[in-house]
Amino acid sequence: MDLTQKYASAIKEMDNQGVKIQEQSQRSGRLYIKATAPSGAAKNKVWDEIKKIDATYSDLVCDIVVVEEVNATTEENVATHLGSLPTQYTVKPGDTLSKISQLFYGTPSKYMKIFEANKDKLDDPNLIKAGQVLSIPS
Repeated sequence: MDLTQKYASAIKEMDNQGVKIQEQSQRSGRLYIKATAPSGAAKNKVWDEIKKIDATYSDLVCDIVVVEEVNATTEENVATHLGSLPTQYTVKPGDTLSKISQLFYGTPSKYMKIFEANKDKLDDPNLIKAGQVLSIPS
């Protein structure tokens, strides 16, 4: 089966939401997609469409990273942005601590800050699971 056809409506939803596909390939019975989304809402709409097609999406590996433009040219701008952060984040399929760090801090390199704040829930910064609720320090 051509998985691109199976997930055609999700790929169309990516286009509708401004999600840019960086890589797409089909191998070993799976469709692999790497993409960037302009917002968390756009990413969620794509995932909603994927789940409508196949709730288990066992033949799909879809990595969508949210790239929000934040004007962080001064320390004041960074502090203002970080001050508005939520204190909790629910891990979604495909998330890593680096991706979450990118989302909240604008850089993947602060992933250990998140790991340190969640040592009561995490044993390894490379092992997080969808559904976990993590504390995001400001």
